[in-house]
Amino acid sequence: QVQLVESGGGLVQAGGSLRLSCAASGRTISSYGMGWSRQAPGKDREFVAAIDRSGAITDYAHSVKGRFTISRDNAKDTLYLQMNSLKTEDTAVYYCAAARNWVGRNSRYDYWGQGTQVTVSS
Repeated sequence: QVQLVESGGGLVQAGGSLRLSCAASGRTISSYGMGWSRQAPGKDREFVAAIDRSGAITDYAHSVKGRFTISRDNAKDTLYLQMNSLKTEDTAVYYCAAARNWVGRNSRYDYWGQGTQVTVSS
């Protein structure tokens, strides 16, 4: 069992930056591929970024590629999402997740965090 807790969300102006963190407990995340998803009000949850167990392979949604960076520190059991050049359309609740059998963006994630709100104002 893995418990995931996101942090780092908040209110930021368009063009600004935020860094989300996802701290894991219960089991080390080094055995899991990880990912970030988001859900805006009235919309379905959507894929944002994913990273393999070692951190060598990453994948991004087209809408965030070049602006967001996913990374991980297995020694700290922590996943990160650096978000730069934020846009109002990035406003959403952001969730981290862990997958035993990671296959990139289409992974079936086994564990989810509770989410952290990111609000980008114009």
